[in-house]
Amino acid sequence: MLKIIYEDNHIIVVEKPVNIPSQSDKTGDKDLLTMIKEYLKEKYHKPGEAYLGLVHRLDRPVGGVMVYAKTSKAAARLSEQIRQKQFTKKYLVIVDGKMEQKQGILEDYLWKNEKTNTSKVVEEGTKNAKYAKLEYEVLKYVPETNLSVLKIKLETGRHHQIRVQLSHAGHSIYGDQKYGSRGKGKQIALWAYELSFIHPITKEKLNFTDMPETIGTWSNLKS
Repeated sequence: MLKIIYEDNHIIVVEKPVNIPSQSDKTGDKDLLTMIKEYLKEKYHKPGEAYLGLVHRLDRPVGGVMVYAKTSKAAARLSEQIRQKQFTKKYLVIVDGKMEQKQGILEDYLWKNEKTNTSKVVEEGTKNAKYAKLEYEVLKYVPETNLSVLKIKLETGRHHQIRVQLSHAGHSIYGDQKYGSRGKGKQIALWAYELSFIHPITKEKLNFTDMPETIGTWSNLKS
């Protein structure tokens, strides 16, 4: 069932369910882009395929708020905002262990292995490595489980960035199959809860929040 948060003639903001691809991939499984296209075709009785522009992605196991463009002009302008760092993405995450600082910044250089579809932290100057930066704030530490709930603000949008940087820092995400050490086999505890950008046509500053009832083992995020 498609959960629509906001829609007008230019953009559509939705909640991406966990384990649904942002767009079609080699698995052939149903993806969110196709689901929204089908919704638009049916709602507006479009004779052909509806246009829908993908401007950003969430990893398949990660759920949360996403925006898609309904026109090519909106897609181009949103993509430019991402390049100009006017597009803000925030996440909730549960990680292993207790962070040394209440808040901080992680800066690394990431290199993507195309064959394994994984990324790793490498030294600055490594060929094809990209600079990665995020800010974090500790919302809560639970001694009984030795898990921490963090709020993450992405400054760059690299492949598997949050997962790789936190793992490299010694605080892998609970339930992360590729980079985690705890909770393997469970749902990854990472959720995209907030998205802010400038409307591509009206220029209005927009902010959308989509707080989950649960994330991993944490069930009272709204309190």
